[in-house]
Amino acid sequence: MSSPLEKPQIIAHVQKSVNYTLFDCKWIPCSAKFVCVGNLARGSGVLQVYEIQQGEAKLLQETEKPKPIKCGTFGASSMQQRYLATGDFGGNLNIWNLEAPDTPVYSAKGHNEIINCIDGVGGVGIGDGAPEIVTGSRDGTVKVWDPRQKDTPVANMEPAAGEAKRDCWTVAFGNAYNEQERAVCAGYDNGDIKLFDLRNMSVRWETNIKNGVCSLEFDRKDIVMNKLVATSLEGKFHVFDMRTQHPTKGFASVSEKAHKSTVWQVRHLPQNRDVFMTSGGAGNLHLWKYEYPAQRSRKDSDGVDTGVAGSASLLQNVTLSTQPISSLDWSPDKKGLCVCTSFDQTVRVLIVTKLNRL
Repeated sequence: MSSPLEKPQIIAHVQKSVNYTLFDCKWIPCSAKFVCVGNLARGSGVLQVYEIQQGEAKLLQETEKPKPIKCGTFGASSMQQRYLATGDFGGNLNIWNLEAPDTPVYSAKGHNEIINCIDGVGGVGIGDGAPEIVTGSRDGTVKVWDPRQKDTPVANMEPAAGEAKRDCWTVAFGNAYNEQERAVCAGYDNGDIKLFDLRNMSVRWETNIKNGVCSLEFDRKDIVMNKLVATSLEGKFHVFDMRTQHPTKGFASVSEKAHKSTVWQVRHLPQNRDVFMTSGGAGNLHLWKYEYPAQRSRKDSDGVDTGVAGSASLLQNVTLSTQPISSLDWSPDKKGLCVCTSFDQTVRVLIVTKLNRL
């Protein structure tokens, strides 16, 4: 990668201003459409669908909802239905058919307080097993839902009696490589990261990165756990090698000071699990590539396997806004296409070039 022209470039393809606070955006699988959710000034929620047409983002539909919508996922829906699951400020989990978005096809009073984060698995061809949705809330609980089952979660991870309730900011599915295995990772405002094994209904691993955990993502949901990236308030992210768990040291990790402010999100490139993008509080995006070490594990002094972390190298960065970029989603279908939203009330469609050279 000698010449700067060889490097990937991040190009702003479409910019669209909206009249509300944007919280999340997602590509609709197998389409040139994306959905944005957020909070109107009058205190209600909004759900918009856009389509890319001749280099423009054309608004196809807009629906107002009673409560501001914080987060969304297509991860538990079939390719045919492509239903959007959302979490709102009232603690409600709703699933919407975007063809008829006036009333939800599924609804549950999921939490007592705002649902900060949501993820889905078992749908859109990702992950074996049942379609499931995980929600994390300010009320300190993390709940797993099967949309085929009404009202009650199939799993509920909450603080033990007497334990302080921590605000859950991020949740992610992983390890869903067969019908039985499945894990949920949750990150909290005090820096805690907890890995829940859903097969055994137990905490498999926990650590603390000393700063609020803003975003977590496995490099792939539907393989044996490989890598997990955690981003934090103080401009750092951590890459954990999830292949080898030492009985006392846990998973090996490498950390990078990336942004001068909060790292709001991390998203792995769907077509290459070793490339990922982080979004920052100063309106910038950083594109990274993870390099594996020569050997991913070694024996410690007691002959026990311990993981070896690799390194992350910065491929490209760009500043798009003066406000935080709060959400980002890669197109699952077109390599290098992504959509992001910022608190400047702008949604941007980006093209990242030369990713096939990595």
